[in-house]
Amino acid sequence: MASAKQKQDIVVQIAKDFKGINVCLPKLRKLVKTICNRFTRHELRDTRCEISIAIVDDAKIRKVNTQFLNRKSTCDCLSFDLSDDEGPPSSKLFELVVNGEMAVEQANLRGHSSEAELALYITHGLLHNLGFDDSTQSGAQKMHDTEDEILQQIGYGSVYNTNKSTKH
Repeated sequence: MASAKQKQDIVVQIAKDFKGINVCLPKLRKLVKTICNRFTRHELRDTRCEISIAIVDDAKIRKVNTQFLNRKSTCDCLSFDLSDDEGPPSSKLFELVVNGEMAVEQANLRGHSSEAELALYITHGLLHNLGFDDSTQSGAQKMHDTEDEILQQIGYGSVYNTNKSTKH
């Protein structure tokens, strides 16, 4: 019974500020809800999750990267956990900025759809917000295997592990 309530407590907002990519917004929302349901089911049962995603170009993500992380480069995704740390975790607030322009370029290089590549970026950023860490080889392997498992479940197929040499 808790999972039915939990599904109602996941709010996903997507702003598409990069016009050069075609995406199915309902499918991306389903992806986000699947991830949240999978990783918040036990430890955060009564938690409300709000996820905002901005799909942007290289210039915009570089600007955000510089502003918040003092890095002057472009990247595939930036994820921010804006949740209130005080008291019990009654809500989670995540913001993701994903690079639609890079997704198109990488998808062309790697031989899959740009939407699948973008879904990888969203999954990666959200997993970081939910506690995954890819700073070690074993952590990265676990994270990337989990990404592909989720992406296959939603219907994108294996995206990360198709060509390890061109990612991260």
